[in-house]
Amino acid sequence: MRHIEFIHTDHFEHHYHRHFVTGRLSLFIDFFWQTNFETLLDANPKGFSDLLFPNLGYTYLINLGTPYIMQVEKNKIPMKSDGFLPRFNHIEAFHKPGNCLFGIKFKVSPVIFEKKINFSEYSGTVYPLSYLLQQPVINEVKQAASFDKRVKLLIKHYDNILDTYEGSLQPVNIVTSVLDNCEQQNDFNPSLEKLANRYQITARTLQRYFAATTGMSSKKALQVLRIRKAIHHMISDPKTFHFSRYSYYDASHFYKHLKQFLNKDSLQQLNPYLQLLQTIRKKEGR
Repeated sequence: MRHIEFIHTDHFEHHYHRHFVTGRLSLFIDFFWQTNFETLLDANPKGFSDLLFPNLGYTYLINLGTPYIMQVEKNKIPMKSDGFLPRFNHIEAFHKPGNCLFGIKFKVSPVIFEKKINFSEYSGTVYPLSYLLQQPVINEVKQAASFDKRVKLLIKHYDNILDTYEGSLQPVNIVTSVLDNCEQQNDFNPSLEKLANRYQITARTLQRYFAATTGMSSKKALQVLRIRKAIHHMISDPKTFHFSRYSYYDASHFYKHLKQFLNKDSLQQLNPYLQLLQTIRKKEGR
């Protein structure tokens, strides 16, 4: 059994605990999550997988159960311990009875205030987590009695970091503001110079901020937001979907970007996507 992001929404909504972050920490963290697989694994003792498509940010993975397999692109990694997962990859997690994971989905990791890290160097695999999150904190998370207690522990931990580095938030504020504004306005091809002028910085400085916080250029980050938002719309409400709402020139332009995002293997495997694409192209007379 395979659960596919965007398609099997019930699975991702009901078989994961989630806590969405508010306040100043929301600049950094999208949400905390924990697998809720007991009933599902009882019904599927041979296991199942969850397939996710490229996204912005990073995920910290803390293993609360038995080893599992994480596939990043075509690279399968046996996961016995805890990991740091850059999200700009196709990833698939293979779960079996005994598996239990806790995670933090970051927009930007506050570790950038404590250590000099070039996130663009992290790609294509899962990395050890202990360099980015102190082992005593990881141990506390594992020993906590519930999902809610793990969340409270980590919110306190990251709040303390922000208290210490409160004067260093400008790059994060600017990058997250750019991403939020462009996504809300469906403006995914803005002029870099225009964006920089809005925040009274140079285009070069803005690109440096993006590289430091997201590990990629502003253009690349906005294109990930663009195609993910377009796919979500196409899957959830195909009758109202139109490529022009996302500044694609025509259906072929959208289809080309979609193929790049899903990659050839995914296109061959994901029949629901193919069927929807065929419907859209017929509507456009292509």
